[in-house]
Amino acid sequence: MAKKSFIVESVRRRNGSRTRFEGTIDELNKMFSYTLEVGKSWEHESGNSKINCNPRSIKVLIKNLNNAKNNAAANGYADRYYEQVEV
Repeated sequence: MAKKSFIVESVRRRNGSRTRFEGTIDELNKMFSYTLEVGKSWEHESGNSKINCNPRSIKVLIKNLNNAKNNAAANGYADRYYEQVEV
């Protein structure tokens, strides 16, 4: 049985540039592991969100990526956000 492939798009707020990443949930978890770990390291600060470093669904992965970027941002508001692209 083939695993389902997803497309995640990284969008920069300032100029709208977009970068696409494609893979299964496991491949995307490996691809974004550093981003999730950095966000997890800042979750102890006041106002920051909890980060799950091994999400099992695409919606949870997107939510955790966005929270991780915001946790690591100096002002709590990241310049990038992630969204799922429908194929």
